[in-house]
Amino acid sequence: MTDRALVVVRAGALTTVQDRGRPGHAHLGVPRSGALDGPTAALVNRLVGNPPEAAVLETTVNGCALRPRSTVTIAVGGAPCPVRVNGRPVAWGAPVSVPAGALLEVGTVVSGVRSYVAVSGGITVEAVLGSRSTDLLSGLGPAHLADGMVLPLGTPKHFHARVDVAPQPAPPTELVLRVTLGPRDDWFTRKALHTFISRTYRVSPASNRIGLRTEGPALERALPGELPSEGMVLGAVQVPPDGRPVVFLADHPTTGGYPVIAVVHPQDLPTAAQAAPGTPVRFVGIRTHQRP
Repeated sequence: MTDRALVVVRAGALTTVQDRGRPGHAHLGVPRSGALDGPTAALVNRLVGNPPEAAVLETTVNGCALRPRSTVTIAVGGAPCPVRVNGRPVAWGAPVSVPAGALLEVGTVVSGVRSYVAVSGGITVEAVLGSRSTDLLSGLGPAHLADGMVLPLGTPKHFHARVDVAPQPAPPTELVLRVTLGPRDDWFTRKALHTFISRTYRVSPASNRIGLRTEGPALERALPGELPSEGMVLGAVQVPPDGRPVVFLADHPTTGGYPVIAVVHPQDLPTAAQAAPGTPVRFVGIRTHQRP
């Protein structure tokens, strides 16, 4: 019987199993989680013949190294990086056959932050609440990868895509996030609102799967005190006491007490997954309302 599994030789800085996440459980305090760059995860799945909901690996900056126990087809996308099989360069952004026992190396990104590795058959770790995603905030799902870990694989059901390379957007040199102001924009001065949508911020090195933190001008409050905890949505732009906006990403908490000045358009969030520290960030209002 074929041993459908991957052995983790080098786990990398932070490599996790991700799929489309587990939406619909916020009322239980469970974040959505899932791949931060969902379109790329779906693309690499398509390249190897998997359905879009199959679980993939999400690497952070310095990639990982894997050894399949049977011959598999892989595809690497997202942040551009070198890919090697037994030390020989192979294609990035295209399906590649990796023989049983060969060493697959996903290298350090050339630009961007996160690369995605799809394997024919998908990663079939045990699902929790309908998802195989690793959730760093709640601890649900599989642990992040560690050296020596063995990941089970499913059985391929479709042929991989017959392409030389798949076009993918480059990581952003400037991150432009469309936002709708509210629901707590009235907690900030008019000057702060103007600053928020007119000044340039930068991605902070403290950013992670929970939130994209920014560095830049502080936003001044119009109201003192704190809010009671209220529900938080994906893309909420929360402003903590230091006044620097934080964009909530896939592993964000489901409640919070700091005011939310705006919410990012969902289509702009995958690009945020690839914004490296230091990347300029601009918030662009797409709908505002007049105060009474």
